[in-house]
Amino acid sequence: MNRLSQETSPYLLQHAHNPVDWFPWGDEALTKAKTENKPILVSIGYSACHWCHVMERESFEKDHVAAVMNDHFVCIKVDREERPDVDAVYMDAVHAMGVRGGWPLNVFLLPDAKPFYGVTYLPPQNWVQLLGSIKEAFGKHYDELAGSAEGFVQNMILSESEKYGLVPSTSDYSIDELDLMFEQLKKHFDTQNGGMDRAPKFPMPSIYKFLLRYYDITQNPEALAQLELSLNRIALGGIYDHAGGGWARYSVDEDWFIPHFEKMLYDNAQLLSIYAEAYSLTNNELYSDRIRQTILWLETEMLSDYGGYFSALDADSEGVEGKFYIWTEEELKEILGDDFNWFSKLYHIKKRGNWEHGYNHLHLTNYADQTAKTLGIYTADFSSQYKKALEKLAQKRSERIRPGLDDKILASWNGLLIKGLTDCYRALGDENIRDLAVKCGKFIQDKMTTEGKLRHSFKNGRATITAFLEDYAAVIDGYLGLYQITFDENWINEAQILTDYSIANFYDETDGYFYFTDADGESLIARKKELFDNVIPASNSIMASNLFILGKILDHEKYEKLSDGMLSRMRKILMADVQWVTNWGALYCLRTTPTTEIAIVGNDADSLRKDLDRFFIPNKVVTGTKNESQLPLLHNRTDRNGQSVIYVCYDKTCQLPVTSVEEALIQINGK
Repeated sequence: MNRLSQETSPYLLQHAHNPVDWFPWGDEALTKAKTENKPILVSIGYSACHWCHVMERESFEKDHVAAVMNDHFVCIKVDREERPDVDAVYMDAVHAMGVRGGWPLNVFLLPDAKPFYGVTYLPPQNWVQLLGSIKEAFGKHYDELAGSAEGFVQNMILSESEKYGLVPSTSDYSIDELDLMFEQLKKHFDTQNGGMDRAPKFPMPSIYKFLLRYYDITQNPEALAQLELSLNRIALGGIYDHAGGGWARYSVDEDWFIPHFEKMLYDNAQLLSIYAEAYSLTNNELYSDRIRQTILWLETEMLSDYGGYFSALDADSEGVEGKFYIWTEEELKEILGDDFNWFSKLYHIKKRGNWEHGYNHLHLTNYADQTAKTLGIYTADFSSQYKKALEKLAQKRSERIRPGLDDKILASWNGLLIKGLTDCYRALGDENIRDLAVKCGKFIQDKMTTEGKLRHSFKNGRATITAFLEDYAAVIDGYLGLYQITFDENWINEAQILTDYSIANFYDETDGYFYFTDADGESLIARKKELFDNVIPASNSIMASNLFILGKILDHEKYEKLSDGMLSRMRKILMADVQWVTNWGALYCLRTTPTTEIAIVGNDADSLRKDLDRFFIPNKVVTGTKNESQLPLLHNRTDRNGQSVIYVCYDKTCQLPVTSVEEALIQINGK
């Protein structure tokens, strides 16, 4: 048992029984390295990481490997989800070394924590050989290592504006520029399988967020076609859990067939938002089904008693990747009985397996009913038979040994989920979804917020770790969603408190962007800013969107100016290759046309809002009250002789109030 046994992170606890003398990140380990003049090994991963488990089994659990590590290094384990700041700094360094990043991330540091070498997974013989080489280089070529390390640090401390040549733009936002962005993005479309033209395939929700907004403005049929193709394949492919709901982290192949089986809260949170908006646009029942099944999975398996949601389910169970989710032909025959014949045709079930080692994985490329018709197995009661067959599998699967649960609760990922749930409620109108969103918001407000400051992680009844920009950005976004589905001004007030704290403690006036870490947080060798959108959008792009929306609701010019300044500086990257900054691109879409400002007043404000929210109007803010409010859009606005009314406004100028959603839509569409 090593020091990690005292930690709360599930990932660190997984390594508590290793013979490696692991330290958590902190002063004790860093001081030991300086005192003993030893190189530091920082090994970074997360609990649901398959290759992290493999490297642990092959190397970190072996006494002879641990002996080399313990004798010559100060070994530190980091949960990247708990300490994304440490992960970001050393991942940036590894990229500067020309190494493709990933996890497990193993970085070698000088005693002053400056990095000089890094690798990802290595098999045990290569790992031990590398340890010997590092030990020898540290002893014989220290000055060269120190020179390299200093170079990497200098690269990291360059401001983003210097590094990428970002300057404010004075030109107006234009649809012509949006068209150019789309044409650049289109070059990378996989027009056969959906998604982008590479494997492995990650869902990348912000790409579809951009396409949704771009299509809304331009009605470009190519954008809609790629959007629907991609969302259909992500909903039908093996990356989606057909028996239990929810999406896995990514597909290892270009066909969306076999996933990396871990399920992450952040993926599912964002995909809920995308499928909700897509359903509002298309009314495709496949999308609403995936929303409902995924929310049911979240509610059943990921919801804590406190009201917040756990972080992840592991890819592995019983030491085998995906074992919980895959089937032999004999298992399916036994479970499905008379339904096996048509089910096996539908899913291409084979005795030798449709995947590997005799296992089958559930995967479709077209709608189940259409596939059944093509195969000649469709019957009048196909839909109910199909549903019952999947329910049988889910029931049988529940008897298996489950994948490990990462039961820490992160403010950032829960903020993303609140936003996802609010979007789903707007699209479907299911009151249970609104209740779940509000409950999660209250959890963050009550358990993870103190004196206007967030904490990053919650475990065992205690909130810990100074929050990062990703926490503030995602939670503010979630709170803005909560206000617009409840008209409870507590959420706007909380959003403003967190926004003002973010500006005071994270914003860099020189560079025009927000740092990732709090000014009052731990100082690392570099203070980074997150600009590029990945599977999770950059915290700066979420903040820029928040500032724009909050500025509209509160008529707060400073917020809107900050947002515009951030977006204008990104123009160079947006025009060069938008695929890496699509959440910025989605915000750019909102700036090319007037934002619809909706104010609903009267006793029926909530029901009118609910009716209006069914329609796909991405560039809008919605405010409302039953009686009166001091919010700028609602101030001095009243109902009409006791009848609830809707005001449709643009840039603080409102049209005549109307009493029905149909009339409001005419005003909105006639803008």
